[in-house]
Amino acid sequence: MVMILYIIFEREQTKQLIGQQALTTAIAVSEIPEVQAVIAEKGDAHDLWELIERIRHQSGAEFIVIGDNDSIRYTHPDPDKIGMEMVGEDNEQALVHGENYVSVAQGSLGVSVRGKSPIFNDNGEIIGVVSVGFMVSSIDSLFAQGFIGFLIWLSLIFIIGVVGSYFLARSIRKDTFGLEPYQIARMYKERGAILESINEGLIATDQYGHITLINQSAKNILHMQQNVIGKSVKKVLPHTELAHVLSEEKAEGSYETTIHQQVLLVHYKLIDDDGQYRGKVASFQVRSNLQELIHTLSEVQQYSQDLRAQTHEYTNKLYAISGWLQLGHTEKARKFIHEEIGQQQSYEKVLFDQGADPTIQAVLIGKLSKASEKKVDFTLNEESYVTYRWPTHLTAHLVTIIGNIIDNAFDAVALSEKPRIDIFLTDMGKDLVIEVADNGEGIQPDDYDRIMEQGFTTKEGVHRGFGLALVQAALKEMGGSFEIASNDPQGTIFTIYIPKEGGIES
Repeated sequence: MVMILYIIFEREQTKQLIGQQALTTAIAVSEIPEVQAVIAEKGDAHDLWELIERIRHQSGAEFIVIGDNDSIRYTHPDPDKIGMEMVGEDNEQALVHGENYVSVAQGSLGVSVRGKSPIFNDNGEIIGVVSVGFMVSSIDSLFAQGFIGFLIWLSLIFIIGVVGSYFLARSIRKDTFGLEPYQIARMYKERGAILESINEGLIATDQYGHITLINQSAKNILHMQQNVIGKSVKKVLPHTELAHVLSEEKAEGSYETTIHQQVLLVHYKLIDDDGQYRGKVASFQVRSNLQELIHTLSEVQQYSQDLRAQTHEYTNKLYAISGWLQLGHTEKARKFIHEEIGQQQSYEKVLFDQGADPTIQAVLIGKLSKASEKKVDFTLNEESYVTYRWPTHLTAHLVTIIGNIIDNAFDAVALSEKPRIDIFLTDMGKDLVIEVADNGEGIQPDDYDRIMEQGFTTKEGVHRGFGLALVQAALKEMGGSFEIASNDPQGTIFTIYIPKEGGIES
């Protein structure tokens, strides 16, 4: 459709240009004195023929016809037609109204575009007309030549466009990994949903340190409200280690940092594009949240181990009682049962009559079973007295502290001939005091300051040295403290102090 409109427009424009050329030539010829003189005096037409023919050849016109006021020809390209009346019936505006104009009419040579101009005498009277014409067929031929050239250029441009489009599409598909636009749009939406569904904070920067991605969790952790996409991370998080590392090309790995009085665990990963550095991604979370998860898992694991130990110990005792009964040693079986009941009643008195917190009760019951299985003399001091009940959100910390301290004591007495662990608990003052004494090998005074460090251990083997580090972290969350002392004559005494805040007094 555009091409058809272009052809029509160009053809009409060509006609108008040729018509203006014909009109200009006609006006120029009408003002030649020789032409005016011959027409005014009804002179010999052959006197003008050579002059007019020379002008016609120079202008490129098909014909220049000069007629008098009766439209009788004085000149014509065909000499035989001189003296005959002009054909076309389009002289009225020139001969009657004295106008200069362009017309299209059928003449003796065919359809032509004509420029018409009147001829005036010295008195300003109309005495004739000049008609300069270009054949429409010649105009169409000229237009066709230009149009062919245009088509050639258009075809060349089209071919270049097709080739360019092919290589451009190939480059785009390479950059988009061969994905179609709808696939890219779907991936973009899926990425957004995934980023917002995870609890970890995510922030990405380009090679210049400008933020290109951030999820809602990161905004919440970093206390951001405004849109920060495209901004420099150093301006968004000024004077922070997170911004500094995100701006350094070679820095990656896991680190700890503090922002807004929060300790964050951050992992940095470089964005690599065929060996070229393109930015960095940081994923992070608040350390306390991670520790809470670790504490919860530790609590579940602790309960599982304690229940397994308790089940195993009682199974062994049932087998022993069954064996004595089958062998007729009823008195021995009875005595054993009474000893167990007596020991159990002693434990129950301390745990249930003198202890109000169910979390402490559950942990100690499990450790009693474990001690029985390991043949460790596990004693709960009868003077222990706890009236305080800890709030639910602190129970995980409490399990971590008591469980790991007692487990550490089990490890300490593992090589003792008569292993013994004594437990004492009281909350008479403002703190819950937990004292765990063992008769193990003890701890060197030089190691007191390092005993709570993560990974530090005096035992052989890998993956050790984490229990007391978890205890220290839990104590820090609860505002507690600890003391380490030597047990006389052998072993170690751990004393834990935990402030009573937010709980319930029985």
